[in-house]
Formats: sequence, C-alpha cells, structure tokens
Amino acid sequence: MNIQTKPLAEVVGEAIQVLVTKMGPANTARVINYFSVGYGDYTEERKQLFAGYTVDDIVREIEEQKGKIAEPGA
Repeated sequence: MNIQTKPLAEVVGEAIQVLVTKMGPANTARVINYFSVGYGDYTEERKQLFAGYTVDDIVREIEEQKGKIAEPGA
C-alpha cells in the first residue's frame, strides 16, 4: 500500500479551514493558541533583563510613578 502524503502546510491549512467551518474563527484561534508552543528561554531572558535590578530600584520607580499621578480634586 502506497500512501501519498501532503505537505504539512497544506494539511495545516485544511485543518484550520475545518475548524473555522465547524467552530468559528474565534474558537479556532483559541484552539491554535492552546497548541502553539512558545519560543525562547523566558527565565534566561528575565535574568538578563533584570540583572542588577534591586528592590530599592523598584521602590524608587513606584515612588516616581506615584508623583506623576494627579490627586483627585487637585
């Protein structure tokens, strides 16, 4: 028995069309999002992003933001 396979892009396109027809576009998007795999290493990126960032830095930024918010009735 010789089974012809389609290119993956074609199979995925057909599957999306079936989902849209049966479930609608919004629920199709939800299903695709559920099965989609993220990329990158968030933990490593977070370490690099916040390297050298202290609690004092966070408190200072909060205080700066508080100063930018107008007081009600002022």
